[in-house]
Amino acid sequence: MAYDFDFSSLPDSFGMLAQGMQISLRITLVAVVVGVVWGTLLALMRVSGVRPLAWLATGYVNLFRSIPLVMVLLWFFLIVPQFLQKIFNLSPSTDLRMASALVAFSLFEAAYYSEIIRAGIQSVSRGQLSAAFALGLSYTQAMRLIILPQALRNMTPLLLTQGIVLFQDTSLVYVSALADFFGTAYAIGERDGRIVELLLFAGAVYFVICFSISLLVKMIQKKATK
Repeated sequence: MAYDFDFSSLPDSFGMLAQGMQISLRITLVAVVVGVVWGTLLALMRVSGVRPLAWLATGYVNLFRSIPLVMVLLWFFLIVPQFLQKIFNLSPSTDLRMASALVAFSLFEAAYYSEIIRAGIQSVSRGQLSAAFALGLSYTQAMRLIILPQALRNMTPLLLTQGIVLFQDTSLVYVSALADFFGTAYAIGERDGRIVELLLFAGAVYFVICFSISLLVKMIQKKATK
């Protein structure tokens, strides 16, 4: 017997789905910004030549790249709320699920952005660093004014691609019962007895967004190669 598809519950659910999408996009944007900034610092530590800093950054990157994201989310969901409640004397009833998700995603993604940015730094000719020293610039000035701008420009397509992966991974916040887009779609489908329809719709939305950004990445790559 063929399945009887019924999408009639979708129009009335757009409001809730939009709220879930806002959560997914918020997590993505915050994690990208914090991840790129912290990842850049980690990358600079790894290429600095200062062994303690390089070892610390390497250990951080290897740790987060060796642990499943869902496990990291669970750890931070259990640790961050208790930590914040003690530091700021918050009520135990305060909902800190979003805070724990933002911290977990930001720190996790920083490990991956660090490797991308480190590769970008190493792709810039060392002769440019030597030229910067010849002009009287310090190591910090050379990195900030000459090396990093070129590295980030070279790595923009990879950074955007990692952002796509991050947006897809936000669906894993279900482990903390946070109502992101995917979690909201599943809850609505379960409530209305139309899980198949809502998951198909959610998959279509993810596809449209991620495919559109993928096309943008290809356009940037073509411009960079010209």
